[in-house]
Amino acid sequence: MMWGEWGQYGWGWMLFGGLHMLLFWLLIILGIAALVKWLWGAEEKGSNRRQDALDVLHERYARGEIDRETYLAMKQDILAGK
Repeated sequence: MMWGEWGQYGWGWMLFGGLHMLLFWLLIILGIAALVKWLWGAEEKGSNRRQDALDVLHERYARGEIDRETYLAMKQDILAGK
């Protein structure tokens, strides 16, 4: 009794082996995508914090909590912190 070209393993081996290979490559691709996202996100994180600080500063100035001189000095400090 022959199982066709798959020999003694039959169709079950082909299906589960193919499924494992698909999962393997899916994990590899997802790992690479996560690594790229992590590396790219680390590069932009500093600029996002600076923008958040500027947004807070603009809001404080708009509400009248700080005067123009203080606003300009704090803005200069934030932008110089590159």
